[in-house]
Amino acid sequence: MSELRKDPVTGRWVIISTERRKRPTDFLLESVQIAPDASCPFCEGHEQMTPRELLALGRGGSGPDAPGWTLRVVPNQFPVLRVEGTLDRQAEGLFDKMNGIGAHEVIIESPRHGDTLSTLGAEAVEQVFWAARERVQDLKRDRRFRSIIIFKNHGTAAGASLDHSHSQLIALPIVPREVRDEVDGARGHYETKERCVFCDILRQETADGRRLIAENADMVAVAPYAPRFPFETWILPRRHQALYEDAPRHEYAALARLLGDILRRMNKALRMPPYNLLIHSAPLGEPAGEYYHWHVEIIPKLTKVAGFEWATGFYLNPTAPEEAAEVLRDVRA
Repeated sequence: MSELRKDPVTGRWVIISTERRKRPTDFLLESVQIAPDASCPFCEGHEQMTPRELLALGRGGSGPDAPGWTLRVVPNQFPVLRVEGTLDRQAEGLFDKMNGIGAHEVIIESPRHGDTLSTLGAEAVEQVFWAARERVQDLKRDRRFRSIIIFKNHGTAAGASLDHSHSQLIALPIVPREVRDEVDGARGHYETKERCVFCDILRQETADGRRLIAENADMVAVAPYAPRFPFETWILPRRHQALYEDAPRHEYAALARLLGDILRRMNKALRMPPYNLLIHSAPLGEPAGEYYHWHVEIIPKLTKVAGFEWATGFYLNPTAPEEAAEVLRDVRA
């Protein structure tokens, strides 16, 4: 029989549809294939095809926007929000609007077209996390911004428009609803229990073990109790910290090692799936230090959201997280 499960953070319900039970071989998988592209603007040697860089790592004595880098951050050429302008909010009766102030940046994760986060070494992946941290630290100085979202779309089915491995940052003048629901849920748990809900999840999952996938000294990867999607995976730091950008350097290194391990397991079990990677961090300027806990979510694109989900807000997941965790644990990465 199917189960309804409630997410302990947001209160969101999901249906684990065991009657539609699916193992990895049952999904209609769309493997990510990186095609050569001589005109890719993110490849080394094509620096003039992007906006002027905001940050570069690995380059020696050469000037900006030149070869020799190991990672670059540039403004998105087609931003959803722009830095220029004054934040202006207006209300028209029931309707509320503001102008599109924000920032939209791209982290080009490697100079080589065929690299991915699963094939890059741990030090290179750590650079990606460190670069994101540096850009957040810079952007949060702008008092117009209330939230900074860090995410990665891997593969066309996950929303990537270019094959070359990259992540994105978007700074927003508001706190998005998904972030607000998570932060408010964490606050509510703290007000009742006087403990962080994510720390409680870590304690329960590491003691139980059924949904534990992998761990190291600083990070733990679990299949969440109420996953929206099959093989959804969370990576949480063991140490309580609300803001991603305030983590010590060794935690980025630990995250890089564990993320590479998880992605390689997914590639073997799920045949190189497209995925979205999301870094969840507390909103800017909010006193969330006691109750929020930054973390990473990895969502392979194995199913589609359809009418029932849109109508109800309930997600249908055909794979129990206990089974997904077992599959990933058993993979030799």
